[in-house]
Amino acid sequence: MNVELKAVLFDMDGTLVDSEKLWDVSLQALYARLGGVLTPEVRTSTVGSSSEGLMRIVYTDLGLDQDPVAMEDSADWLHDYTGELFEQGLTWLPGARELLDALTAAGVPMALVTNTRRALTERALKSIGSHYFSASVCGDEVEDAKPAPDPYLRAAHLLGVDPAQCLAIEDSVTGASAAEAAGCPVLVVPNDVEVPEGPRRRHVVSLAGVDVAALRAIHAELSVADGVGSQAHH
Repeated sequence: MNVELKAVLFDMDGTLVDSEKLWDVSLQALYARLGGVLTPEVRTSTVGSSSEGLMRIVYTDLGLDQDPVAMEDSADWLHDYTGELFEQGLTWLPGARELLDALTAAGVPMALVTNTRRALTERALKSIGSHYFSASVCGDEVEDAKPAPDPYLRAAHLLGVDPAQCLAIEDSVTGASAAEAAGCPVLVVPNDVEVPEGPRRRHVVSLAGVDVAALRAIHAELSVADGVGSQAHH
């Protein structure tokens, strides 16, 4: 199979926009509402979580009864609060917008792949610009959210390309694991949390200065490292 780069799949929170800082605010507000205090350790463990995973972490941490109705209510409250913060404007991470513009100009299809719920993702897209993406997949639209491969498999399917022909761009351990499990080489741009190295991962400090040619080179390099070019790989 020809494994040239056919599409780029972007995570959202902490990769394109600095929304993790807004999640800090909303999570602290939720903790205050539930009568607790969010520790830095627990906050770190929530990065990249799906809505359900996040509520399990919060309710376990606070020793609260894991009542599905109460947890759903907390999740709704948190997402509404976060959505209001998102609509006040999201801060681009260095180089992210320039890379989206460059990929658009080069005619490379892009998808947004996020564990964030659809309703909140739509609010974020008002700030980011939905026109960049041919498809978007959210955590509440797949059987299993990241770190399962489902969101990346769905995104590649929607774009009509093989996962091996995509480059995923991620900032979290959860997201990098999901992309790798789906068969995508991964460009890791760590934001708040350290992400382990791996043979199918390339780390960069930021997206500033990363252009389309660089993405093609990274994808080619990681594909060779995986031996994809030398065998039939589907």
